[in-house]
Amino acid sequence: MKYKDYYAILGVARDAAADDIKKSYRKLARKYHPDVSKEKDAEEKFKEVAEAYETLKDPEKRAAYDRLGTYQPGQDFRPSSDWQHDFSGGQFSFDDLDLADLFAGLRGGGFHRAGGRRPDMPLPGEDFEVNVRITLEQSFHGTMLDLDLQIPEYDAQGRLRRVPSKFKARIPKGATDGQRLRLPGKGGKGVSGGRDGDLYLNITLAPHPLYRVSGHDLYVDLPLAPWEAVLGATVEIPTLGGPVRLKIKPGTHAGQQLRLAKRGLPKPREGEGDLYAIVQIAVPTVVHERERALYEQLARESAYDPRAHFQQETRT
Repeated sequence: MKYKDYYAILGVARDAAADDIKKSYRKLARKYHPDVSKEKDAEEKFKEVAEAYETLKDPEKRAAYDRLGTYQPGQDFRPSSDWQHDFSGGQFSFDDLDLADLFAGLRGGGFHRAGGRRPDMPLPGEDFEVNVRITLEQSFHGTMLDLDLQIPEYDAQGRLRRVPSKFKARIPKGATDGQRLRLPGKGGKGVSGGRDGDLYLNITLAPHPLYRVSGHDLYVDLPLAPWEAVLGATVEIPTLGGPVRLKIKPGTHAGQQLRLAKRGLPKPREGEGDLYAIVQIAVPTVVHERERALYEQLARESAYDPRAHFQQETRT
């Protein structure tokens, strides 16, 4: 019995995830499909790729294959004595058999061996990705985007071409930076009746003049006049859902974070993020004579020393 390294055929590591195996298969199957490929020995390579994927895509078949051990490709080997037990009570014999024959029997697999490829074998279309930038307001409310893309497709002669594809894509509320949205069936066309591939939208958020984003939480700088921070005040805060009034406690200091619950971005299943107002003390750059006199009076009468800790540190 000749050993075939299915992992090497697909170009993946032995501990590769199922999604990586599927992605590699689609890439290689598209490259070597006899109906479209111009590669040398494309049909034989396509059969090898399909045979490898038929085994590794199924957890039971993959586990059985892994138990065979590791050999050099093409090396003669004989499976271990427990092989019969693993394969449903000894219904297989090992003489003059290919690995594909053995694994085809698992769960009633219907893989066709080399030399028997069906000319109408379906092949799924490729998946594609596109970067999409949206505004923070679009993320907050949700939006519909008009996409005008050029999707690569193969024509009847196997030539690659780009086909215009226009459609609408719904962006759900709360879409965040780096999120990946799947649009089923909007990717490349399948071959011989294979299903169409998917299109993935990689979301990026455009910078906002007021807000900074962290997941579903928002941050906004809140300037306060010195007297507002000292005496307390009620100020208006802009939010994506409309302005709200926020009570400032007396003695509020610069850098303090004031939390406005559930005023951030909506979350996918339930709830909302929060909005944090970061206090900054805004000093007036232009003062009138009366204002200056009041500041001077405050300076004379106030015992507050903002740098008292300097002296404490120096003494220690």
